[in-house]
Amino acid sequence: MSYEPATHYDRVTEAWTLLLGEELHYGVFASPDEPLAPATRRLTELMAEGAQIAAGMRVLDVGCGTGTPACHIAQTYGASVLGITTSDVGVESASERARAASLAELVSFENRDGMDNRLPDGSFDRVWVLESSHLMRDRARLIAECARVLCPGGRLVLCDIILQRPMPLPEVRRLREPLGLLRDVFGDARMEPLAEYRRLAEAEGLSVDRETDLTRATRPTFTRWRENASTHAAAVDALIGATDRERFAASCDVLERFWDDGTLGYGLIAAAKPTV
Repeated sequence: MSYEPATHYDRVTEAWTLLLGEELHYGVFASPDEPLAPATRRLTELMAEGAQIAAGMRVLDVGCGTGTPACHIAQTYGASVLGITTSDVGVESASERARAASLAELVSFENRDGMDNRLPDGSFDRVWVLESSHLMRDRARLIAECARVLCPGGRLVLCDIILQRPMPLPEVRRLREPLGLLRDVFGDARMEPLAEYRRLAEAEGLSVDRETDLTRATRPTFTRWRENASTHAAAVDALIGATDRERFAASCDVLERFWDDGTLGYGLIAAAKPTV
C-alpha cells in the first residue's frame, strides 16, 4: 500500500468531507456535546488569532486541504491567500470552492511541496500550517521553508497532532497493529512534541510567543467523527467502501485511547520573524 500523502488524500478527500467535516481538521470544543462544525471553526479562529491576520496581508497556507480555511481567511480578514498542497484533487476542490465563493481574486491554490515550496524569499506576511506537518517527514526543512518565505516581522502559526511522551521501540512493536491502522487510515504520519516545533522555529531565528496545548479541547473530535461515519455510511461506502469506513471508525477508537493515556495530543504554536 502507498502512504505517499498526495496519493492517499487524492483517494479519500471526498469521503473525508463527510467524515471530518468541511474544514477537514480537528475541532476545539467548548463542551463535549458541541457539534463538529463550530468546533472546527473555533480551531481555525485560534489559528487566525495566533497569526494576527489583517486586511491586505499575503498568507501562505501550507497543506491547504480543500481550501475552507483559506477562503475563510480571505472572506473574514481581507487577506490574499496562496494555498499549497501536493494533492491535485485538493487543488481542484479548493479552487472550485474559491470560485463558488467569488474569492478567486484573493485566493489561489497550487501544487507545491511544503518542504521545498520554491517561492521567493520574504514573499508572505503570514505562513499558516494547519494540521499538515505530521505528514511531512523532514520537519526541519518544513519550518526552514516557512521561515524563509516570511518577510521581516511576519508570523508563522502551526497546529497539529503532537507526541506527548516518548514511545520506546518495544512499545512501538507491541502497538504495531493499532499504529498500522492509523497509518492505513491517515497516511504515514510522524508526530513530534510541541517543544520540538519550538526548537525548530527558534533555530530559524523565529521568536515563539504562543504555545498552547489543545489536547483536552480536541478530544470530542473522535466522537463526532464516529457519528459522521454512521450518519453518512451509505455515501462514504460509495466513495471508499464499507471496509475503509469501518477502519476509519476503529481508528477513532485508537486515537481516543492515545489521547487518554497521554501518548498523543494536539498543540498550537505561533512565532514571529524579527523585523531586521
